[in-house]
Amino acid sequence: MEKSIHGMSAVMPTDKRVFHSENLNFGKIMQYFDTHAHLGLIYDDPIDQLIVIQEARMAGVSRLVSICNNLHDFVRVYNNLKSSENVYFAVGVSPSEVQSPGKDWVQTIEQNVRLPRVVAIGETGLDYCKKFGDKKSQIELFIRQLDLADKLNLPVIIHNRDAGHDLLDILRDRLPSKGGVLHCYSENAEYARKALKLNLYFSFAGNLTYRNAKNLHETVGTLPLDRILIESESPFMVPAEHRNKRNMPKYLPLTARCLAGILDIRQEALTERLWENANRFFGLPN
Repeated sequence: MEKSIHGMSAVMPTDKRVFHSENLNFGKIMQYFDTHAHLGLIYDDPIDQLIVIQEARMAGVSRLVSICNNLHDFVRVYNNLKSSENVYFAVGVSPSEVQSPGKDWVQTIEQNVRLPRVVAIGETGLDYCKKFGDKKSQIELFIRQLDLADKLNLPVIIHNRDAGHDLLDILRDRLPSKGGVLHCYSENAEYARKALKLNLYFSFAGNLTYRNAKNLHETVGTLPLDRILIESESPFMVPAEHRNKRNMPKYLPLTARCLAGILDIRQEALTERLWENANRFFGLPN
């Protein structure tokens, strides 16, 4: 059965071409790692944020990386969630903030990476879709954070929207030693084959479950299993099964289920590999 999400078709669980019943495992809670969640954008209220984390844990999402677009929001969310030991953090300035990254933003990032459970720089990258500032300013902001990640010995979480060519050219020269992840991957399989030559991971969100995301379905089939991550990208990119709702980390298992169907792998086995991949990328113990 096919239904529409924001003008896109969606793969529903009854679609045998994507979901295979032998890959579904409803009897066991598996361990998931949400590698990219905007927890501060789901709810403003600190108690509601904590409830989101608890609901995710009940769904098997045992670890999350909290993402913020700017440094002010990072401090606010970090202070609220720092007592939640299963929540990790990335700190950085997204391209949307290129015109106002904040006073002494480089020094602020360097200070914040010393905080417990800060595991990455990001998100950062390029976004030519909404034309934040100008391309030159975006590129300068991106390169500065790549160099920071290398200096601080951290991986980088990379945003790419309509900027694939420039982004890959920059990463060939400036990707930090700990590598990076192309979060919410949206390019095609040919682009992925080029990016595979670098120390990059590929993270897929709820849009993988959309029927007409053919480029993503083809891409995951060409990637080595040890280079794949999943993320909620909450509150955005909600999986098809919860269309028209605000996305939550607790929905992440639906993306894993879809991925298992595309790859024709048991969901339990795939989830174990994804968990290992995420911990390896962020330098955490399994």
